[in-house]
Order: sequence, then structure tokens, then C-alpha cells
Amino acid sequence: MALYLRRAIKLTNTIRTTTLLLRSSNTQTRNISHFLLSHNQLTPRSQNLTPFCSFDFLRDSRRGFAKGKKSKDDSGGSTMELAPDIGPSVKASTASQMDAAIVALSRELAKLRTGRASAGMLDHIIVETDGVKMQLNHLAVVSVIDSKTLSVNPYDPNTLKALESAIISSPLGLNPKVDGQRLIAPIPPLTKEHMQAMCKVVAKSSEDVKQSIRRARQKALDTIKKAGSSFPKDEAKRFEKEIDELTKKFVKSADELCKAKEKEITQG
Repeated sequence: MALYLRRAIKLTNTIRTTTLLLRSSNTQTRNISHFLLSHNQLTPRSQNLTPFCSFDFLRDSRRGFAKGKKSKDDSGGSTMELAPDIGPSVKASTASQMDAAIVALSRELAKLRTGRASAGMLDHIIVETDGVKMQLNHLAVVSVIDSKTLSVNPYDPNTLKALESAIISSPLGLNPKVDGQRLIAPIPPLTKEHMQAMCKVVAKSSEDVKQSIRRARQKALDTIKKAGSSFPKDEAKRFEKEIDELTKKFVKSADELCKAKEKEITQG
């Protein structure tokens, strides 16, 4: 019985000690809060340091980086635009578009028949064999025997008739003949009317490709214009000059291709 009484007395003393400590802690907390409040009231606003200033700084920094466009400099003054340099990528894309236009022009001019034999003049002809349509140069090797004669050698002799039919049906006006396991295609001379018609086609193709080149130029300039103030004026002028030089270069290439084709037609 005495043992139980001693334990009860010890537990009671522990509870009293804990209560006194909690009261003392609350009193100290109130005193500290009162001190901070009075200190803030007495301190000028420009020198007031709140306990949450670091959190305000983090919040402002987060806002600055979230947009990905503006950030404050070290002096805390004006903002600076952080725009990527889009000039090189736009120029490369423009050059690629202009080059594609020249390649398309070259392919179209190769389809036009002249008075001279050319191994590539049959490449665009589509041949249907066993229900499958393929370009002629995938089915046969075309070679030049002389300036007025072509030879067509099929990879598979069974496609010889299909090749002959496709060449006759093309707008080239050729009439190939079977020679063993190959075709011989004489190139007939062009009439004056045919020459004039072909030259008109060349002129139309030249104008079409030039328009494509100019559209690529305008698209590049519009892209820079949309960038606005993020693209410096001096850089914009330099970029426009480079695009104009690129345009002149590809227009000149188109003119040279077409002049060479016209010469080939008229002197064929």
C-alpha cells in the first residue's frame, strides 16, 4: 500500500512541474511577440525587416523565371528581354525551301523533249506491270547510243512490252522498236511549232519557280517582323540583306537552268 502511495505522489509532482514549464514558455512567447511588435512600430518602414522577407524574394524570383521571357537585373531596375536568336534557323529554312524549288524546276525541265537524246528524259514515265505502277528508271537502264538514239534495257525481259507501251503513250512523241531484249528509241527532230511550245513551257516553269523563291523570302521576313522588339533593328536589317542575297542567288540559278534548256531545245 505504501508503494502505491509513493508512486501517486511522484506522478502528482511530475504533472505540477510540467504545468509550470508550459506556463513559463507561454509567458516568454508573449513577451517575444510584444517585443517584435513594438520594434516594428518604432523602426522606419524603409528599414523594417520582416521575418518573411526571404519568402517574398523567393516568390518574386519564381514569378520572374516562370514567364521565361523577362528577368530582373542585379540593380533591381528595368527588365531585360531574353529572346532566342532565330535568325540562323530562319535563314537555313529559307535556303532549304529555295533549293527545293530549284530541284523541282530541274526535274520538270528534264521531262521536256529536245532534239537530242538524254538518258534522263524517260525517268518520269510511269510503267504499269503486274498491277503495280513504277517509274521507268526503276525497271530499266536507259543509255544514249548517239545524239539521236536511246537504248532501254529492262532488268526483267518480261517487262519489255509494258515499257514499250508506256513510252509510246507518253507525251514525248517517241516510237521505240523492240531489238532483242531491249528497246531502241529514235529521237525525231523537233518542228518549229514544237520548239516554240516547249520554250513557252520553260518560260512558265521559270516564272513559277521564281514565285516560289519570292514566297520563301517573304515568309522569312514576316517571321522576323513577328518577333517584334525582341529582334534588334540592326540585326533585322542585316538579316533582310542576307535573305535578299540568297534570293538573288537562287533566282539566278533558275534563270541559268531555263536558258540552258531553251538553248538545248532551239539547237536540238
